[in-house]
Amino acid sequence: MIIIPSSVVCPRCFSKYLYRFGKDKEGFQKYQCKRCKRQFAPDNPPSNSRTRNQRKYPDCPVCGKATFLHHDYTYYSNFRCCDKNCNHSFRVPKLINVDPPSSELKPESFSLKGMRHPLHIVLHALTYYFCGNSTTRKVAQTLYLVHQIKVSHVTVSKWIKRFAPVFKKIADDRLLGINLCDSDEWHFDETYIKIAGKDYYLWLAFDAETRMVLDFHLSPNRDSNSAHTLLANCRRKFGQPCHAVISDRYFAYQQPASLFFPQAEHIRVENFDALINNNVLEAFNGQFKAWYKPKRGFNSFESANRLIATYIFFYNFIRPHSSLNGLTPAQVAGVNYSEKERLFWLLVA
Repeated sequence: MIIIPSSVVCPRCFSKYLYRFGKDKEGFQKYQCKRCKRQFAPDNPPSNSRTRNQRKYPDCPVCGKATFLHHDYTYYSNFRCCDKNCNHSFRVPKLINVDPPSSELKPESFSLKGMRHPLHIVLHALTYYFCGNSTTRKVAQTLYLVHQIKVSHVTVSKWIKRFAPVFKKIADDRLLGINLCDSDEWHFDETYIKIAGKDYYLWLAFDAETRMVLDFHLSPNRDSNSAHTLLANCRRKFGQPCHAVISDRYFAYQQPASLFFPQAEHIRVENFDALINNNVLEAFNGQFKAWYKPKRGFNSFESANRLIATYIFFYNFIRPHSSLNGLTPAQVAGVNYSEKERLFWLLVA
C-alpha cells in the first residue's frame, strides 16, 4: 500500500483524502483531492508554474483573459481571446527589421565609355520610350526616321537599363531635403503586371497633394509582407502624413498602417463613388498601364524593376502635369531645379 505523506494537503479545501494521480509535465508527483477533485503537484516549485503574468501569449486587452495564436505572419502575430463571449482579436508586431523594397536599386558605377552615339540621341530615345508609350522597336524606328540614326532595339533596351541607377541616385539626392509630412493624404494601392508570363504585383505609394509617386515595390506575392515593405520605406524616407492613409479594403494594409503611421487615420475605401476615394492613384495606374501594355510584359524581374523605376523618375521629375499648372510633382513637392536641368534629364546637375 502506498502511503501519501501527511504533509500533503489539498491547496483548495485542505483535505488529506487524496489519490496519487500520475505525474505532471516536469515529472513531479501529482495528487487529486477526493472531495473537490483538485489536481496539484506539491513538489513542483512555484517558479515553474505558469501564473497569469507568465502566460505564453499576451493577455486579452479587453477582458484580461488568456489568448491563443490565431495567425502568425512574418512581421506580426494575430491573437484571439480564449473566452468565446469576448472573442476579441488583436495584432502584436514583431521586433524585426523590414526588408527594403525592390525600388532600392543597388548602387552601380556609371560611365559613358563605350557608347557609340551622342548623349542627346540617347536622351531622345529615353523620351520616346517613357513619354511616348512606345516599344523599343518603335523607338529604334523613330530614331531612324527623325534623326537618320540606325540602332537596334536591343541597343535601346540596354540604354534604358544602363541609365536606371543614375536616375535613381538623382531622385534620392533631390528628395532627401523635402518635407511631405504636411501633406493631407497618402494613397496606397497595388496592380498586377506580367513578367515572363507570370503575374507580379506592383505596390505603389502616392501623395495626393503633390501627385508624386513616393515609392514602389515589385513582388511576386500580394501579401502582408509586401505591404509592410512599402509602408515601412515610405515612413523611413518621408515620415507620415498629417491627416490620413488611404487604401482599399485589402486586409494587408491594416497592421502596417497602424504601426508605421500611428498619428494618421487609416481610411479603407469602400468604392469609387465614396467621398474619400483612391481615384488619384487609380488615375496613375491608368497612365502606367497605357505605357506598359504596348510592351506586352517584361522578360525578367530585374528588367521590369529598372524600367518601372525609370518610368516613375520621368513621371516625378521630367514630365509636366496640366493639373499642377505645368509643373512636375517633384517641383510641387519642393525640389528646386532649373528648366535646363529638366530638359537634360538632370544629368548635367
